[in-house]
Amino acid sequence: MEGEALSGAQLIAQALRDQNIEYMFGIVGIPVTEIAIAAQAAGIKYVGMRNEQAACYAASAVGYLTGRPGVCLVVSGPGFLHALGGMANATINCWPLIVIGGSSDRNQETMGAFQEFPQVEAGRLYNKLSVRPSSVEVIPAVIEKAVRTSIYGRPGSCYIDIPGDFVNLQVNKSSVKYVECCLPPPISMAEHSAVSKAASILALSKQPLLIIGKGAAYSHAENNIRKLVDLCGLPFLPTPMAKGVVPDNHPNCVAAARSMALQHADVIILFGARLNWILHFGLPPRFRQDVKVIQIDICAEELGNNVKPAAILLGDINAVTKQGLALQKSLPMNYYTVFHHIREMIPKDCILVSEGANTMDIGRTMLPNYYPRQRLDAGTFGTMGVGLGFAIAAAMVAKDRAPGKQVVCIEGDSAFGFSGMEVETICRYNLPILIIIVNNNGIYTGLDANSWKEMLKLGNPATCVPPVSLLPNSHYEEIMSAFGGKGYFVKTPEELRNALKASVTDKQTPSLINVMIDPQSDRKKQEFPWLTRSNL
Repeated sequence: MEGEALSGAQLIAQALRDQNIEYMFGIVGIPVTEIAIAAQAAGIKYVGMRNEQAACYAASAVGYLTGRPGVCLVVSGPGFLHALGGMANATINCWPLIVIGGSSDRNQETMGAFQEFPQVEAGRLYNKLSVRPSSVEVIPAVIEKAVRTSIYGRPGSCYIDIPGDFVNLQVNKSSVKYVECCLPPPISMAEHSAVSKAASILALSKQPLLIIGKGAAYSHAENNIRKLVDLCGLPFLPTPMAKGVVPDNHPNCVAAARSMALQHADVIILFGARLNWILHFGLPPRFRQDVKVIQIDICAEELGNNVKPAAILLGDINAVTKQGLALQKSLPMNYYTVFHHIREMIPKDCILVSEGANTMDIGRTMLPNYYPRQRLDAGTFGTMGVGLGFAIAAAMVAKDRAPGKQVVCIEGDSAFGFSGMEVETICRYNLPILIIIVNNNGIYTGLDANSWKEMLKLGNPATCVPPVSLLPNSHYEEIMSAFGGKGYFVKTPEELRNALKASVTDKQTPSLINVMIDPQSDRKKQEFPWLTRSNL
């Protein structure tokens, strides 16, 4: 109705409800009791607490759990002061919170009014916004701004000061400045160039570590972060309130070896985590002197704190993670990514055959055996070319003594070349062998297709092409297809997982998965390279 009157308390309650506020915690008293009553009438759940600090903590926890701020309602003076700890905690934790405090009547200011205290001024140190409405009519607009400020950008606490005389003051409904519910926080994404730079740094790392902060939990980034961890085989360390973003029992969780993981990581990726005291400020001796830090945060001012980052990605954690996930799928894999997926998907009781320089060496570390006499590789004499012969022998013995057991033969592209035609033998006898070629276009390292073309422009390949190079992107899988087996040419982790799943499921048909990796992919630097001391 045009002439309908509302009290300040009713207006506050309705404005909060219009902003989708569901919970209020506090202690009633002069002058805020009516606000609590009006809040309940408006459908807001009110929880009467016994201490303002605890009430403020509760309201801020609602903000973290729901993404919409809870409200803490306090009386003037001491009540407001007791809530300061909760305001500070919310702002430092980056949790949205609205604190509504009663204060002295306007006509008694500076007169020594009951519990008079400069609350707006005191609140500025602990809040993103500390404000007193200029009139009852603008209360909805002030509340909308406080809610919006609390959830936009880096979340935090906002304080609204309500003079005692506003609470029961009647105003005409038509004179109120109504404001619609604020929109959800805008989702910002990082610059594409920054994401590409971060992905390149990650691809070249030998010992990366993903540190997951509570900012990742707040942004509901768990699905995309889990996909990234699985896709890239990334070890991760959760900060205390980020535990569960990726389950603690995930095989890549390094929480049990926290100090070692921090000290040895060459690249740290911060997902909504800050290099504060909890993470030893990102400094030695807890971290390597030369560690490269990739920071992902919604707050620009946080980027570069304590450590100069190698890459900065400003944006919403979930959105930026999705960007990185899309880019990682298009980047060439390395040995460690490939072996991570192989380890996850091949049967634990399979017989492993392995040969090739980096392929065999890295596989010895990353591909565990659970039973004796189920690993065959180059052995004491270091012979290359033994792989397919060993695999055929193992498959023949397994057929007689352990029917159903699969043989998985993992080879470098160079090692495969020694005895590749034995694929015909495998198909002729229909042996349950899965061959996985980790193909880097060379011996130790190779060239990509563009570099190969540039080399050929220089003249005769016999004089121009590096001796370690093999023909780029050779389709070895077609040899298997030619003899009736199944061949797969894969370039992405997703394609690799699909090919592994199909090959492991169909044990009756010989398979060959030709996995293309970064031609410059190499093993981790060896501390004592007494045998592999070549500079290539």
